[in-house]
Amino acid sequence: MTIDVLTKVEIRRPRAEVAAFASDPNNATRWYRNIVSARPETSGPLEVGSRIAFEARFLGRRMAYTYEVVEIVPGERLVMSTAEGPFPMQTTYTFSDAPGGGTRMALRNRGGPSGILRLADPLMSVAVRRPATRDLRRLKAILEDRSGSSGSGSVPGFPRD
Repeated sequence: MTIDVLTKVEIRRPRAEVAAFASDPNNATRWYRNIVSARPETSGPLEVGSRIAFEARFLGRRMAYTYEVVEIVPGERLVMSTAEGPFPMQTTYTFSDAPGGGTRMALRNRGGPSGILRLADPLMSVAVRRPATRDLRRLKAILEDRSGSSGSGSVPGFPRD
């Protein structure tokens, strides 16, 4: 079974601001609770071929993987993919205008477990959907609450573990 999880959120901030923040690897640890570190392996702005090394916690395990940008339309779409590790994945961010000047953001995770994680395949969609939903709520809180985006690393109601 291939996992295909789509989560969405509406954020009361301009699309350009939401897209810039969410697409910046330097902000990944602020809004993705399970991301321990994100380090660009290529210099300059994100473009097709840019690589970002991530370390994350997932299902009680630490894993390291490198995403490569496979498509980017600034302010509209970012697609990253990895074939590494026990969970090959493609992650897509899409941004569109919402009424009142806000932004609709969709986060889509597609892939499937390999190795021993394949045994848990039926539960993987839930294991991906729950944190993705929580991460989008966290992103919304950061961007809508100026005190949460001041660089403190904490957002009211969302402890950092």
